[in-house]
Amino acid sequence: MNSVFEVQKTIREILLKILDGHSLEQLNKIPAGFSNNLIWNIAHCVSTQQVLVYKLSGLPMKVSEEFINKYKKGTKPEGDVSQAEVDEVRALLSSTLDQVQKDFADGIFQNYTEYTTSMGYTLRNIDGALEFNNYHEGIHTGIVMSIRKFV
Repeated sequence: MNSVFEVQKTIREILLKILDGHSLEQLNKIPAGFSNNLIWNIAHCVSTQQVLVYKLSGLPMKVSEEFINKYKKGTKPEGDVSQAEVDEVRALLSSTLDQVQKDFADGIFQNYTEYTTSMGYTLRNIDGALEFNNYHEGIHTGIVMSIRKFV
């Protein structure tokens, strides 16, 4: 299962570089033809990971309900985020990855509520959730790479 975390670590490192390489204005800009921005896509990865891994395992999530609701599937930016919010997202990119690795190693993921994603793929257990999460973060990393060209 180690490779799944190596992949996620690589994705998160790319997202951190994007965060650090763009101004607050650039992170908040929604280019023509897009429905969201760099910071939303990055925060959405954190939010979705928490839902797929913790919530569906029946465990408490490591971010606030407010954060989840702001960046969950089906939402879009409702205004510019502050530098403080960017700093929070930056910290969460690392802390949520470290925490899920520790929790997985500690064997806390005992139960899982089956969930069929919008792509029609059914998650049946923690392993499937972690693998699908990487696919999901990969998609959003691709979107981030596209948006980057227009900000």
